[in-house]
Amino acid sequence: MKTALITGITGQDGAYLSRLLLNKGYDVIGLLNPSRNSSLWKLDYLGIKDQIRFETCDLTLSDEVLRCVKEHEPDEIYNFAAQSSVGTSFQQPSGSILFNITSVLNLLEAVRENQSASRLYQASSSEMFGMVDRMPVDESTPMHPLSPYAVSKAAAHWMTINYRESYGLFACCGICFNHESFLRDNRFFVKKVIKEGLRIKAGEQNVLRVGNLGVRRDFGFSPKYVEAMWMMLQSPQPTDYIICSGSSISLDRIVEYIFDRLNISTDKVVVDPSLVRPSEIQDIYGDNSKARNELGWNYDMDFFEVLDLLIDEEIGADSGRSAL
Repeated sequence: MKTALITGITGQDGAYLSRLLLNKGYDVIGLLNPSRNSSLWKLDYLGIKDQIRFETCDLTLSDEVLRCVKEHEPDEIYNFAAQSSVGTSFQQPSGSILFNITSVLNLLEAVRENQSASRLYQASSSEMFGMVDRMPVDESTPMHPLSPYAVSKAAAHWMTINYRESYGLFACCGICFNHESFLRDNRFFVKKVIKEGLRIKAGEQNVLRVGNLGVRRDFGFSPKYVEAMWMMLQSPQPTDYIICSGSSISLDRIVEYIFDRLNISTDKVVVDPSLVRPSEIQDIYGDNSKARNELGWNYDMDFFEVLDLLIDEEIGADSGRSAL
């Protein structure tokens, strides 16, 4: 039985990856932040909470991280822990950068100091590329981050590569573009539009407040993306991969599709200047051919198909709560 240590296990990717690993017979250990009251509802929703061993660990404290790695000697480490909101990073730049860099450094150091054979997955982000001069983006595209979050992710990304090249660690970065699911936190755009659209339809809310809807993003489906993350750590040699759908869609088109499905007028959409970011990527989409060719990962979901799944699951969950 393999052992996997997962940070950020209470998030969307942590939950879906946990389910995948448990189905493959792994012993899964989830690290929880002792300074936060972590909600386990996502793991409970998937029916796997009782199959996971939990432990508290402050990833900003190197001694605690080293203790966890020494104690459990995990075969694989998946790092999802981060301040992951671009918007929040503009409001709290120092906290976002400090945590997102220090936590990764401590994990890398723990593996190195322990001379561990642990294979490490680092969750990198497409936000690192920022202002690009050509598309689709691939693994060799230069980075020009446009937010404190993106800067912190770029630093953690290159630090992971540095430890791989300097110390021989089996460390991979998965450069993920936007990926959604029912388990996505409410502050993220697609989840927000669906949930608030349902509230508008039910007469519980008057309008949907949004920022810049003119931008385009590459969106995918989280349960499929975690498959690629696992595949990376099964490869003979460590390297980095872009995980994406390969095309972009505008945010206004997403709103139109969701509101049309819910039979709501887009007159209910209000642009709120306070939600417009100081700097913004206008359009970005990736090239997943390296992951397809080297890992055998296959992704062929149209994002409107994904939206249908998310809308139906949200409506089902609302109906279930109403029946209680």
